[in-house]
Amino acid sequence: MAREFSRPQRVAQQVQKEVAVILQREIKDSRLGLVTVSSVDVTRDLAYAKVFVTFLDDSEEGIKQGLEALEDAKAYIRLLLGKAMRLRAVPELRFAYDKSLVEGMRMSSLATQAVNEDHRKQQKHNQHDEDN
Repeated sequence: MAREFSRPQRVAQQVQKEVAVILQREIKDSRLGLVTVSSVDVTRDLAYAKVFVTFLDDSEEGIKQGLEALEDAKAYIRLLLGKAMRLRAVPELRFAYDKSLVEGMRMSSLATQAVNEDHRKQQKHNQHDEDN
């Protein structure tokens, strides 16, 4: 019987949970601010984990500082991750900013604008029909 999730997927989920807890409780860096671990991709051999993060301060400078803080704390995070998870080898962490949340909000805003513009045009058209 095939497993529902492959081992890399299960490890990725666990890494996501553990890194989120570590960032929340253990890492005290003013450059970091509020950080969210949105997803983790683990290679098939479990050697590398790409950790996608978002920051409350999503300005270009805030993102740059946040990623620098994560890079500086990478070894410590990996050490704590190794203690929290029972793996033969703890994946090497690579942090990346997750643009999908920002892009999703931008797309949602554009869709809302288009719908509102459509409603305005419809109301204008209806009012024009009533006047005639």
